[in-house]
Amino acid sequence: MTRVLSGAVLIALVVGSVWFAPAVVVLALAVVALSIGAWEIVNLARASGLNVPLWLPLTGALTTLAAFAWSPLPLGGLAQAAPLGTVLMAQMVATLGASMAAWAPGGRDALATAAASLLPSWYLALPLGALVSIRTMEGPAALLLLLLTVMISDTAQYYTGRLAGRRPLAPAISPKKTMEGAAGGVVFGTLAFALVGAWWLPRLPVAFRVLVGLTIVLAGIVGDLFESMLKRSAGVKDSSTIIPGHGGMLDRMDALLFAGPVYYVVLQYW
Repeated sequence: MTRVLSGAVLIALVVGSVWFAPAVVVLALAVVALSIGAWEIVNLARASGLNVPLWLPLTGALTTLAAFAWSPLPLGGLAQAAPLGTVLMAQMVATLGASMAAWAPGGRDALATAAASLLPSWYLALPLGALVSIRTMEGPAALLLLLLTVMISDTAQYYTGRLAGRRPLAPAISPKKTMEGAAGGVVFGTLAFALVGAWWLPRLPVAFRVLVGLTIVLAGIVGDLFESMLKRSAGVKDSSTIIPGHGGMLDRMDALLFAGPVYYVVLQYW
């Protein structure tokens, strides 16, 4: 019951904010999600024996999110030179500070600590910035289409796996995930994007919607496995316990972190 109630509250909050609230509220939610996610990554790093100070990677990640989400042009435009320069400076400060904190006579963790300090910027801030940009440039329907697709795919993976799951998908990373469950998620997620996209994203031809939906779902599955790999390397079951019955923020948005950038590129360049 706790899982159902917390899930319902979370869905209502996200869907209501995306559909009814102004873009600045969506950005504020992204900042909250980024901050919690960065804290979870730092805790995973610390569980792995790395001494990563929270404020340094969080500064770089928040700057990355702001530069990406507020920029009016796709990445690579000349107008982004200034914000991207700020991003790089923040990341360099974060990486240098974390590396120096890890360095000590005989210490050998500077490289791993620097990588962990950069991870929130690339793994969290860029995808969340892409989601905010989609909401700003394309409107609420386009972003909700992505959220709905990932949610349906995740749900289909869970129930298909429970009903017909036999063969492990990636037993070394996530023993409970099955190939049958992944297949169910691919089928239902792709269909959801192709069908609902006829109303919410009609400019994409139906064949292309099927292809994009398939790519989004596959990216989401890879994102789920990637986050499972991070947790397994740290020896923990969930990234945190901040969401009752669901684990941590990373556990809830792992698929979106890989699917979001794919969707962003399609909307920017199609």
